[in-house]
Amino acid sequence: MATTADFRNGMTLVVEGDLYTIVEFLHVKPGKGGAFVRTKLKNVRTGR
Repeated sequence: MATTADFRNGMTLVVEGDLYTIVEFLHVKPGKGGAFVRTKLKNVRTGR
């Protein structure tokens, strides 16, 4: 299983049995609170 530290644009993941490609990956560090990762995923099969 990949962790968020392993995420890269173009990487393919399996989520709930479906293949997804990472389209956009952004590490966000807000001024208040902890850092988090924001990603945009694209389903390989449906294209959505």
